[in-house]
Amino acid sequence: MPRLSEYLLPTEREPPADAEAISHKLMVRAGLIRQVGSGLWSWLPAGWRVHQRIVEIVRQEMDAIGGEEMLMPVLQPAELWRRSGRYGIEELFKLKDRRGADLVLAMTHEEVVTTHVATIIRSYRDLPRILYHIQVKERDEPRPRAGVLRTREFVMKDSYTFDRDEEALGRAYDKHVVAYDRIMDRCGLEWYRVEADVGMIGGFGAHEYMAPCPAGENEVVLAGGYAANMEVATADAQPVELPAHASAPETVPTPGMTTIEAVAGALELPAGALLKAFPVVLDGGELVLVMLRGDHRINEIKLGLALRSQFRPAHPDEVQQRLGPPGFIGPVGADMRVVLDAAVRTGDGASYVTGANRADLHLRGVEPGRDFQFEQADVRKVVAGDTVGGAPLRIERAIEVGNIFKLGTHYSEPLGATYLDESGHQQLIWMGCYGFGPARAAAAAVEQFADDQGISWPRAIAPFDVHLVTLGKPGSDERMLSDSLYAELEAAGLRILYDDREAGAGEKFNDAELLGCPLRLTVGRRSLAAGELEVQIRRGRETRAVQLDAAAAAVAELWGGLP
Repeated sequence: MPRLSEYLLPTEREPPADAEAISHKLMVRAGLIRQVGSGLWSWLPAGWRVHQRIVEIVRQEMDAIGGEEMLMPVLQPAELWRRSGRYGIEELFKLKDRRGADLVLAMTHEEVVTTHVATIIRSYRDLPRILYHIQVKERDEPRPRAGVLRTREFVMKDSYTFDRDEEALGRAYDKHVVAYDRIMDRCGLEWYRVEADVGMIGGFGAHEYMAPCPAGENEVVLAGGYAANMEVATADAQPVELPAHASAPETVPTPGMTTIEAVAGALELPAGALLKAFPVVLDGGELVLVMLRGDHRINEIKLGLALRSQFRPAHPDEVQQRLGPPGFIGPVGADMRVVLDAAVRTGDGASYVTGANRADLHLRGVEPGRDFQFEQADVRKVVAGDTVGGAPLRIERAIEVGNIFKLGTHYSEPLGATYLDESGHQQLIWMGCYGFGPARAAAAAVEQFADDQGISWPRAIAPFDVHLVTLGKPGSDERMLSDSLYAELEAAGLRILYDDREAGAGEKFNDAELLGCPLRLTVGRRSLAAGELEVQIRRGRETRAVQLDAAAAAVAELWGGLP
């Protein structure tokens, strides 16, 4: 096991100038990672130990549900991605070889694994199957940030299930839920399993494993037993007081008032009593008018699902030509499809203020259904204070550590993965895919448990179990005791980092606090004089004393009871 005098652990006093996330700052300062370029990081020895301890937990849990480990290449023919329909993804690295052949650097491996299965699986007797690998991924990330949290190259475990039908896929999915729950628990993380959007992976059902922390790039919506990513979260909107019922819309002057805030203030109404317009253009060129309450915001993921199309915001000249002056548009008289958010009350005389499609004018008393026709869909972002089953929701930021998807036949159909059923009929294979990021798990642990002195690792994924600090010089009684204790702790099965450097006590203690191993043992003159060994529990920095004559066993027992 490593002696620090011979080990590469380049600690730093100051974090990188561009670092904002706690994990970015501390993982660099603790000598765990070093940057090569934008979104490109090297794992130094202690950092790689953390990474690989997480990998081993993942491997054990995947094996426990019947996973078969394999390895697929990062460099792949572009044709596979064209066949699956994913070649156009902007984040996909594309290149040519010396012969001019198109290649990609894989960000996931659905195409390759499905192609293999298409040539291997023949009969229903060959199913089900769980295949997984732990491999480097490449992603042309437009905005790398936060150290190892958002990078262009990373290691990921991805597994793939192959089944006969949707029911069997559900069983494979449930197995991964069990495995992922255990992985998160064993890594010592605080976490939520939340409903999620399938995104560029495709399919029809997904969950994400989220570790809450302020540095997270995702928002998690929580209410009682409900948990969902903000991208797909749905909730009952908070009620709002609406204008009095009117027999017909009334024109009201609103000179220069192009914002919800300005109109609501002038009319002395809450923002939710106004409907704001969000005109969009679909892939085929159709202009659609989306309407929602003035106090709500569009959720573009949910809107895309509702429209069943890619879309973009309409340009001002398009709005002017088809509807009227931007800032004053509304659904009354609009000759186009209108999508009304589900949080907008309809019926029972519910009326709103909308744009009049004329400059400096709005309409009061507009009733959906009476004054304009619409189709209704949930297209808004939920907000704190909304409710789910009567329970108020809250919103937390979180790091996505893992995700699981029901792919169905999304890949098996274009890539020709089929099997013969009991009747000899050819059927498409039903698939699922399941990703887990060891680097993200490591960063999440730093974010969740660090204190003002440094990292505080969960026991299962720490680079070392014990950080042994000797304050004795070579040849001293303290040093001889430290050497002896080092050997005894190793024999007890603990992973030890032995700080035997010729350095001051302050430097050694600072480095130990920064690195954050679960236990720190200090051997000095006082230890010899008292016949006791000083043990600091890093989480909470509680200090205890154990008898020297049984120190190794006592330390091993103490370590075994840590979180």
